[in-house]
Amino acid sequence: MSEFIISISLALRTLSGNKIRTIFSLLGIVIGVTSVILILSLGNGLKDFVNSQVEAFGTDIIEIEIKVPQTSQISSQNISGMAGGMQITTLKIEDAEEVSNLPNLGPWYAGILGQEIMGYEGKTDHFYIFGITAGMPEADSGFEIVSGRFFSESEDEGLRQVVVLGSKAEEYFFPNEEALGKDIKIGNQKYRVIGVAKPRGGMGGVFDYDEIVYMPARTLQKKVMGIDHIQFIIYKVENMDVVDQTIAQMEMVMRDRHGIEYKNEEDKKKKLKDDFAIISIAEAKEIIDNVFVIINVLLVGLASISLVVGGVGIMNIMYVAVTERTKEIGLRKSVGAKNSDILLQFIFESVFLTFIGGFMGILIGYILSKIITQFAQNAGFFVEFSVTWYSILIGFGFSAAVGIIFGYYPARKASRLSPMEALRKE
Repeated sequence: MSEFIISISLALRTLSGNKIRTIFSLLGIVIGVTSVILILSLGNGLKDFVNSQVEAFGTDIIEIEIKVPQTSQISSQNISGMAGGMQITTLKIEDAEEVSNLPNLGPWYAGILGQEIMGYEGKTDHFYIFGITAGMPEADSGFEIVSGRFFSESEDEGLRQVVVLGSKAEEYFFPNEEALGKDIKIGNQKYRVIGVAKPRGGMGGVFDYDEIVYMPARTLQKKVMGIDHIQFIIYKVENMDVVDQTIAQMEMVMRDRHGIEYKNEEDKKKKLKDDFAIISIAEAKEIIDNVFVIINVLLVGLASISLVVGGVGIMNIMYVAVTERTKEIGLRKSVGAKNSDILLQFIFESVFLTFIGGFMGILIGYILSKIITQFAQNAGFFVEFSVTWYSILIGFGFSAAVGIIFGYYPARKASRLSPMEALRKE
């Protein structure tokens, strides 16, 4: 035990006696650990933020959405096809009505998103229009009317020209007057305002519910967009314990309506012929979690490069230290120090460097995560980038491994110097 204490004491004395060299040795480790802590903090914060946005719809829902045939639901081909403007026109309100007859499904709504120029008394601007069926207030737990009412099923089926405004749309057109009962112009037609939605906020900074104008789905289809299809259908689920069976039943109904057949079970599992995708919120959260795990691993791997660079810097500095302290090594050996004593002293120097660097990196990473959280929340993003216990373990683990791995070879070289050889070099 005394040998360890002596080695530790000598290592600390050497580091404190060479402050400039110690500081430069620390920089690479500090930067590397800070990067790892910060990346994991940002990754966890973004994952929680995305999950909270998904959960805003409720945790007991199933969605049917359009999908490019011959692609998987989350494939790059499907995503790029949608982003590139590919039109899938096979999903209809009639599909939603047929599927709604299944026993485990409750309230539902179908919808499509459009965009149009709107105007009122000289004010004009582009607004998103959500064409929605009448069941939205029951099926979407995050939606609420604060004044007026939502449109009815008969108004949807009768193609009535009525709208419900998001809070910011109301504020834009009617900053100093009552919106209910007024007519706004959409395209070349007038639409009566019958309700105003409660402020709801945005989704990830790219989509703001409060700027939306809600319209009966069939009205938007026939009178504004000139189409007969929809983009999605959302259902409340009565019993989430049997959600997998419910999804299987929904797939059967949809394939029957769309004339999709599979020759064997293997092809059916791949779902490549489907022009629709069915997903539950629980499944969506699982996909999000898996995606962020992969992203975090890749980003931590990239951030760890700076740790490796810092380790190489420590190894080089340790080599220089061995050369500079050849006489010291020789003197210690001449008075009885063993190879293991010299080895331990140099390894402890390396480990202490990385330990201090790891602690400083974690502290700086924590402070930066708090600063970034504050900036994000000031910008309207309700997200928190927190440092987790496993990110601290990873940061310390990486720094300790770097210290041992990159400190061992110079220490081994120092321990193998013979007293006569060391004293002769000086």
